[in-house]
Amino acid sequence: MRQFVIDELSPMECDNIDSYLKRTIKRGPMIGIYWIELPDDLLSEAQQGHEQHGPFYMAVEITRDSVKFELLVRSQSNLHCTCIAHATDTQRQFVLDFIDRMVRKEMITA
Repeated sequence: MRQFVIDELSPMECDNIDSYLKRTIKRGPMIGIYWIELPDDLLSEAQQGHEQHGPFYMAVEITRDSVKFELLVRSQSNLHCTCIAHATDTQRQFVLDFIDRMVRKEMITA
């Protein structure tokens, strides 16, 4: 799995990140899972024309001492389609910008 991981977080940093994720993005189906929804203008060619499978998102998982950002674009309604693919360069940059904002706002030093 391609992912971006921030590990060795203190309990306070994990709490701050969890709070930030709750305030800024959609919660997933399980505790500790969140979804970064991709704007329509960032959809790849494979995802355009598959709007019925949207919204498209990338998963975030927060654990006891880390936060993981998947670099796989998923569909909320379909598990097996060509529109589910690794993030494009633009989509990956969108997530990295999100991570940079989060780290800066929550003063994460890990």
